[in-house]
Amino acid sequence: MHELHAEDLSLSAIARELGVAKSTVSRWAKEDNLSFDRSQTADAVAAKSIDLAAGRQRLAEKMLAASEAMLDRIDDPYLVYNFGGKDNDYKEHELESAPVEVRRNVITTAAITFDKLSRIVERDPDVSGAQSVVQSLEAGILAAADILRAPETEITEEA
Repeated sequence: MHELHAEDLSLSAIARELGVAKSTVSRWAKEDNLSFDRSQTADAVAAKSIDLAAGRQRLAEKMLAASEAMLDRIDDPYLVYNFGGKDNDYKEHELESAPVEVRRNVITTAAITFDKLSRIVERDPDVSGAQSVVQSLEAGILAAADILRAPETEITEEA
């Protein structure tokens, strides 16, 4: 074990190499006053934490976009349909806007999204998470504005 430890192998690697449990290697190391460099473990934990935070950020942005899209369409015409009858006929009808229960679900979804995003901001005292969401939204809006302005520019240049 001393030779493997001298090669800077991790506790797990030594246990695998010797075919014993990690607890056994840990006990032997303690008995021999040997310690393991945990900087790689700390780096791995930090990297995983950053990856998870980035994942939460992406999910928050998707939740926000989905909620906004639903709210934007809440007053649009709403198609209702049904299969039924002895011939299993398909029938549809377009309503002027979504029914009350659908509107309630959309508003509840938006409220839950708002609550979850607010918790992210509260948990992050420097609000970098919120700033990132806002910056992403700003970038998206600016990109959309650029796309919408492009035809105007082309027409002006041709004239």
